[in-house]
Amino acid sequence: MVDIISNRTLRDIWEDAACFAAEESFLIFQDREGAVSEFSYHRFNVEINKAANMFIDLGIRKGDRVATQLCSSPEFLMCLFGLAKIGAVMVPLNEQYTACESRHILEKCQAQLLIIEERYLDDYRSLAKDGLLPLGLLLARSTRYFEDVQSFNILKDEQSAQLKQICVLESSDVAEIIFTSGTTSEPKGVMLTHCNLLFAGEYGVWQTSMRRDDRLLTTMPACHSNFQLAALMPVLAAGATLILVERYSARNFWRQICDYQATVAQCVSMMVRTLMLQPQQEWEKQNQIRELLYFLPLSDAEKNAFEQRFNVRLMNSYGSTETVTWVITDPPCGARRWPSVGRVGLGYQAKIVDERGNDLPPQAIGEICVKGQPGRTLMLGYFQDEEENARVLDADGWMRTGDKGYYDEDGWFFFIDRKTNLIKRAGENISATEIETILAAHPDIAEAAVIGVPDPIRDEAVKAFVLPRQGCTISEQEVLDYCKNNLAEYKVPSFVEIRTSMPTTCSMKIEKKLLY
Repeated sequence: MVDIISNRTLRDIWEDAACFAAEESFLIFQDREGAVSEFSYHRFNVEINKAANMFIDLGIRKGDRVATQLCSSPEFLMCLFGLAKIGAVMVPLNEQYTACESRHILEKCQAQLLIIEERYLDDYRSLAKDGLLPLGLLLARSTRYFEDVQSFNILKDEQSAQLKQICVLESSDVAEIIFTSGTTSEPKGVMLTHCNLLFAGEYGVWQTSMRRDDRLLTTMPACHSNFQLAALMPVLAAGATLILVERYSARNFWRQICDYQATVAQCVSMMVRTLMLQPQQEWEKQNQIRELLYFLPLSDAEKNAFEQRFNVRLMNSYGSTETVTWVITDPPCGARRWPSVGRVGLGYQAKIVDERGNDLPPQAIGEICVKGQPGRTLMLGYFQDEEENARVLDADGWMRTGDKGYYDEDGWFFFIDRKTNLIKRAGENISATEIETILAAHPDIAEAAVIGVPDPIRDEAVKAFVLPRQGCTISEQEVLDYCKNNLAEYKVPSFVEIRTSMPTTCSMKIEKKLLY
């Protein structure tokens, strides 16, 4: 295959970057305590090589899957690229997942090793003892010594700066599996190839007109495709500088934008709303932001007030982990048509279809479908899920997103609704079915239904409706406590309503549209 990527891999792009942008700044990292560290392209490539050599010594080979549960950090990036250089596959776990939620993913992908931070250690020791992880646990970002767990940083620092083994790599090789929440209780593993990540970089450079002197600031979690595909890879492709802030703070974010002289930044609606709640400062408009990458949804009034206050322009877009990039986007220059999510980006086609898959004309609402090439401009597919792959991807490269929208006569697309049963909370996709399954497992609960309700700050809040079993009682607080023990914090309902009955359809399914 000869295209913009050809047969290049992540190993190739780092070899080029370490040569042609050697002393340029690649990464400026600010941790949650405010400490700052900086890496040039050459220095970070050395750290990647050391990580790769460490993985080789631990017994990781091409095709092996290694899971990580790390916060945004240099160590996360060292794992991603170090594993890619030796042909291994990274499986990032959401930093808010509990061990219970992660177990299914670890079992499905047959992870050889799990790299974690100290705060997760007690949760995962039992999994390692169960034999679920053949190579056990590796502890990163900690200076403490533990008898039963090896240190990522110590083992890495003992390694040579030169890659000790060069395996054969292809652009079509899988580099990462990102498990993303969907409409079912089990997350689906999106397989991303070396080509997928490199294409995301080239696409992001076009989308933002990114140059070598750009500085992209982000607070997005490193485990998310949003960070990796729309921030990290474009920076790497352009030889620009990534400013990675571990923790978002509404109080500090805009000061960081100004102090770090960021020219591009990532933002979601929750951030827009919390920033607008901060006291206005005289210096706010004295920023160098050229593009503020934004991903759904805001009211016209919110958007206009934010842009006027901070003297910026939001770049709206639409996409998913499966589409690899923000496949529909505001153009990098020229007019935009808010609240449109933009026009079809380079390398893609898009259309709107009805329930039978028939093409719809302008202004008709239907399902958004995008066309690309699996493994190159679209995901390779879902990991070990051929049935879902056949449903979502057809032989001609058309992907069904499940999302609702329409386009106008000029080719501008408008987003209407999310996938069925998917709740969007502060940038996180939450499966209502997953929470319902957890609730239904409680011995005192007969039925449960979960929906998203409007939230002025976080787009949607999670609301759970619970029907107790006959003869049982359960309080709202008991439901909340149960959820806190079994779900990541961001999935825990904000509201609980105890019901004496549930509205149902003629097929006895809960009629969610009657629940508010």
